[in-house]
Amino acid sequence: MRVVRRRCVASSFSAESAERIIVALDGMSPDQASVFSAQVNGLRWVKVGLELFVQAGPGVVAQLRDQGLRVFLDLKFHDIPATMAGACRRAAALGAELITVHACAGSEALQAAQAAAIEGAQSAGLATPTLLAVTVLTSWEEQRLQRELAIEQGIDERVPALAQLSATAGIGGCVCSPLEAAALRAHHPEPFALVTPGIRPKGSEVGDQARVMGPAEAISAGASQLVIGRPITKAEDPSVAFAACCEELSLGSC
Repeated sequence: MRVVRRRCVASSFSAESAERIIVALDGMSPDQASVFSAQVNGLRWVKVGLELFVQAGPGVVAQLRDQGLRVFLDLKFHDIPATMAGACRRAAALGAELITVHACAGSEALQAAQAAAIEGAQSAGLATPTLLAVTVLTSWEEQRLQRELAIEQGIDERVPALAQLSATAGIGGCVCSPLEAAALRAHHPEPFALVTPGIRPKGSEVGDQARVMGPAEAISAGASQLVIGRPITKAEDPSVAFAACCEELSLGSC
């Protein structure tokens, strides 16, 4: 398949704003992901999740990087320490710059994953990626979390506890709801990354996310980067939708 090269950042928003937004390629085939990514003006970051990775394989990371894109590999590794380490080593060698692991795997597994990611990147001559620990998925509601998983902690207690566990283990950031960003940022200053899904620009449907916020609000709350999927990928004109999100960030308001 012919690779279409990236177009330059549109002049109506800043490159800094574009770096803040990660577009989730969920629900796309490999060919659709490539074509979509090439057609969105100014796009810098894309998220490759489980569905696309399972269909396309590791080569999709190289394919997107060849288009000049930076890749957030969101596979949420959660296993024994040796297995998590092996997965992160290989993910880093692929060139993924953000990689998710589950915080609840525990400190030993997190430390092993971090060390292996450094090794994998060095072996491939690449920069060390940032590992992001998943705290509580944004689809969870507190009562259901406590009822189904028998977890006594509320979300407002569990998220900071898992974030602290991750930071202590040397992980470079967390994935969290935008509603938790301000509290986490107060205890974890930059460069600790806070990447937030559950971002919905004005007029967008909430969908399957239970804890959401607008783009500018999330950045003001302390988020480092925002993951936005359907409000951009399902828009009539994804370039226009992406530009609108970037402009919200540039203006600092929704």
